[in-house]
Amino acid sequence: MTRSPAPSSPSASPTSGAGLRRSLGVGDAVVIGLGSMVGAGIFAALGPAARAAGSDLLVGLAVAALVAYCNADSSARLAARYPASGGTYVYGRERLGVFWGYLAGWAFVVGKTASCAAMALTVGAYVWPGQAHAVAVAAVVALTAVNYGGIQKSAWLTRAIVAVVLAALAAVAVVCLGSGAADAGRLAIGGSGGVGGALQAAGLLFFAFAGYARIATLGEEVRDPARTIPRAIPLALGIALAVYVGVAVAVLSVLGPDGLARAGAPLADAVRAAGVPGLVPVVRVAAAVAALGSLLALILGVSRTTLAMARDRHLPGSLAAVHPRFHVPHRAELAVGALVAVVAATVDVRGAIGFSSFGVLAYYAVANASAWTLDATPVRRAVPVVGLIGCVTLAFALPWLSVTVGAAVLAVGAAAYGVRRRTAAH
Repeated sequence: MTRSPAPSSPSASPTSGAGLRRSLGVGDAVVIGLGSMVGAGIFAALGPAARAAGSDLLVGLAVAALVAYCNADSSARLAARYPASGGTYVYGRERLGVFWGYLAGWAFVVGKTASCAAMALTVGAYVWPGQAHAVAVAAVVALTAVNYGGIQKSAWLTRAIVAVVLAALAAVAVVCLGSGAADAGRLAIGGSGGVGGALQAAGLLFFAFAGYARIATLGEEVRDPARTIPRAIPLALGIALAVYVGVAVAVLSVLGPDGLARAGAPLADAVRAAGVPGLVPVVRVAAAVAALGSLLALILGVSRTTLAMARDRHLPGSLAAVHPRFHVPHRAELAVGALVAVVAATVDVRGAIGFSSFGVLAYYAVANASAWTLDATPVRRAVPVVGLIGCVTLAFALPWLSVTVGAAVLAVGAAAYGVRRRTAAH
């Protein structure tokens, strides 16, 4: 794959007089990644994945983890080389050409905006089901304000959220595995879903692994990025995988594949079936807190990619401004927060997991293709090749509606790019 001529890297230098502040260390970066990964996905994605794969749910989890590892390795190598805001938008532009970077940024911003709204509505559904939309909007406004105040405030709040969620998930795993309702026979592989079901489950579960992208998109705010990012991404992914495996095994051993497929709130149903109904309110609170953590990290990531695209004039240039005091892309954050609030107030986005997964898988396909160009050594190219094949396979294994809508959105983005280029040429 040849690299097209790329413009100078405007993403590395803000257009305003202020720059983003490098204030995040390894621990902060890991926490921000975990805040997005160990979020509402583990509370919501297990049920749909079990419906797709049956007892092969754990196979789907393993496949999702393998693809996520390849994506994480590619992202870490690229982020160390290009430590600027924007993540794969920047990598695709620099390694493959302007169009591929733009398409990755488009897929990320559109897909993750829908995911932000889904997380906000999840908060509303757990906190006050009768007023889910109003609570969702309030959550978006509050977290946008936190992000506006500076990246360190976001990191502090995310650290507290991650601690609460990990404690709740550990309690679920211990209660389920220690109960008489647990049966190891329910973990047997070879369900009715077959290979297609396992791949679809992997695509759905990938939604819960995608948070490490937040570390890469914050590359301009990390201290010593060439050292910090390659350490933080695999650390965050490894911790998340250990948590997911433990929770999935515990819940599956209590509910079984059929019970898990029918469960509306899998973790709450599992602790109830394990004979500890008193833990159900704790699980519900943890799910709401987890959704808040995911929403906080998602708004961070989307606003930074918006910043990078605005610097290159793929989005309005006014969104490239950086606040002189707080050192955050304040206009991009406000624009993203306003858009997410409107979607959360007016649209039911319960199906956004599949759509978001398609967009994020397209985003990482570009990341792996970009990493493939870094080194001609066959051994070093093996990981991005596996990641690229995995992303494409999982994207098209998703439910047909997610694939159709996702492909249409990418086509709209490509058409907008073409129109813009044609207009600029005249």
